[in-house]
Amino acid sequence: MSTVNPRLIATQVLRRVIHQGESLRQVFINTPKANDPLVRDLCYGSLRWHEPLSALLTHLLAKPLKAKHNDIECLLRLGLYQIIYQQTPDHAAVNETVAVIRGLKKPWAKRLVNGVLRTFLRQRTELLAKVNQQENVRYAFPYWLLKKIKIAYPDHWQAILEASNQRAPMVLRVNLSRTSRAAYCQQLKDANIQATPSSVCETAILLAEPVNVSELPDFDQGVVSIQDTAAQLAAGLLDLKPNLQVLDACSAPGGKTGHILEACNNLTVVAVDSSKVRLQRVKENLDRLSESAILLAVDANAIDQWGKDYQFDRILLDAPCSATGVIRRHPDIKCLRRPEDIKSLQAQQYKLLTNLWAKLKPEGKLLYATCSILPEENEQQIATFVQHTTDVEVQSIKGHWGMALPYGRQIFPNESAMDGFYYALLAKKP
Repeated sequence: MSTVNPRLIATQVLRRVIHQGESLRQVFINTPKANDPLVRDLCYGSLRWHEPLSALLTHLLAKPLKAKHNDIECLLRLGLYQIIYQQTPDHAAVNETVAVIRGLKKPWAKRLVNGVLRTFLRQRTELLAKVNQQENVRYAFPYWLLKKIKIAYPDHWQAILEASNQRAPMVLRVNLSRTSRAAYCQQLKDANIQATPSSVCETAILLAEPVNVSELPDFDQGVVSIQDTAAQLAAGLLDLKPNLQVLDACSAPGGKTGHILEACNNLTVVAVDSSKVRLQRVKENLDRLSESAILLAVDANAIDQWGKDYQFDRILLDAPCSATGVIRRHPDIKCLRRPEDIKSLQAQQYKLLTNLWAKLKPEGKLLYATCSILPEENEQQIATFVQHTTDVEVQSIKGHWGMALPYGRQIFPNESAMDGFYYALLAKKP
């Protein structure tokens, strides 16, 4: 029985991301064969080091390849990635990369691919020194984003970029309504899974190495979920109490929705998302936890359509954002995000803030969250909202994590192994 070459699959995945603008996550969902560990490593790694690989190809190719041959360009990226970052033996990396040409049905490209990779091997030291003179190559970040981060955090930018190029840990959220964290850590130990409790969040456990969810004790029974530590902080910040009405706006895939329901009994939770497909994932996650919420596939901004009968005590606005705090988990952001996206996202965020504020009861609380590290989506966004809103009070967020700001708290990538995240807690005056 013949099997599909994983390098061929990786080439096709990269082409869809880099040249067709699809998200890596969505391509993986739609391509079952891409679940091969080698395919995932090749794709994640090639996108993580997109800037250095692009710079090298500029020097190695006499002229850019035509658009119809951008699969060959992606294959060259994979070959260089294997040599430089996977440290695959040189002859094996060249031979395995050239072998993919058969699957692409472009025999003319064998000579090109072989020639480019062997030229790199001969000139490796010189070429790497040359491209590394460029700051965007040294830090493997698109220049426009590097510049933004450098301006925003003059004392932290290098650490932020370096952390964003690391592989993210797998983090679990223990359902404390079912078991204790200590008890679950013991279950992991019994299953020979090495883990460490988080020092900043009582529900979080960090795994030493990622595992398949099927290996996690009682995962199917809802005793534990996969969620980064920074995202797990949201439920605690909401100050939940029984019998409150809670809105989780932009709720998919439902990690925070589930945590809210685990954290407090007798809540009425409304989970909103504009996509029926994404909302189905929320339902699946809640079903696994044996929890339920009112699920609405609507635009959260269209409150006149869905919100007439609702006023909320708590609102979680996990706003659409640049996701610049989670690049280590989603390296395709480096290719897909554009400078002009930021203003568009800012407009969406502010519209959601103002519209949802109208649905918050007096003395209610709204938690604004993003997985961004850009001030214009975070602190500056809240400062503008406060300036134009008379009945808002910014509440202090206390904690031994993140950087306290005049408005909210910013977490940098890899602080206590967390993703980059921002939180601001707003209370409505009576």
